[in-house]
Amino acid sequence: MIRSAVTEEWRAGLLHWLVNTASRKLVIAAIDFVNPAPLMWDFEHEPRKSELAQRYTILSSTPAECARRLQSGAADIGLVPVAAYALASGQRIIPGCTVASLDIIRSILLVVRAGDGVTGVKSVALDTASLTSATYTRILFDKRWKIFPEFLPHAADLDAMLAKADAALLIGDPALLALEDREKREARTGERLEYLDLSHEWRSWTGTPWISAFWSVRDEAFSPETVTAAQVVEDFQHSRDNGLVHTEDLVSEWSARIAVPAATLRTYLTRNVHYVLDDACLDGLNLFYRYAAECGALPAVQTLKFL
Repeated sequence: MIRSAVTEEWRAGLLHWLVNTASRKLVIAAIDFVNPAPLMWDFEHEPRKSELAQRYTILSSTPAECARRLQSGAADIGLVPVAAYALASGQRIIPGCTVASLDIIRSILLVVRAGDGVTGVKSVALDTASLTSATYTRILFDKRWKIFPEFLPHAADLDAMLAKADAALLIGDPALLALEDREKREARTGERLEYLDLSHEWRSWTGTPWISAFWSVRDEAFSPETVTAAQVVEDFQHSRDNGLVHTEDLVSEWSARIAVPAATLRTYLTRNVHYVLDDACLDGLNLFYRYAAECGALPAVQTLKFL
């Protein structure tokens, strides 16, 4: 009887261990901005939300923080600024998913005091939320405009940024809100500003898309106790596809969250942002890495690695 009881207890313990280790979740570092909202559709909406919650845990933060969590091992998968990939090791890209733009994006702005415009810029306050947009900005100044200002990291506050610098880089929701507030700010301050869409500047100069972010996965994320790499690719591409189908639902949700009109959000999600990491995007991505290395902004990236 004693031996039988011990055996049953051992079997129960083994079963408990197998059940728990077999269901270890992968941690996703996500971005709480409107621009990646279509990529997150299945993770945030039924009927797949509950199913995916059995495989993944989501942590939301800024793009820069997503990259830090992924590199430190605090997350297994992250929607990271593409610049962070050049600084990381042991990571692979989930194919097919991105936050990019084929021309005007609206949510990445260089705001410059009117007058001399870019040619008169001696200092730039950089939004600290994304290393990628800061790197694109450095490339444009260095290679396109041939100007070499001082770059100052700063929180996203346009008035405070322009109090310390001649120009300000804003990304994400703060950039969208700055555009909406443009006329009111000019009436309030009497100051005329130029709002340069940096994705449009990049496209006009290089002819390639602007690539902001993609899903990156730590090589060490997978084990026999997690979902497979193939399952991850399927889950994330499926979520992207469903998000693109539910644009109107996202417009309704986000117009209630941020002070941007529904019509503006609709244009933004359907025309300004591009969500498929296709060949044209890969061309733009490789050009970005090449120019960033030439400027000394990032280490060289020899080969992109995919799941």
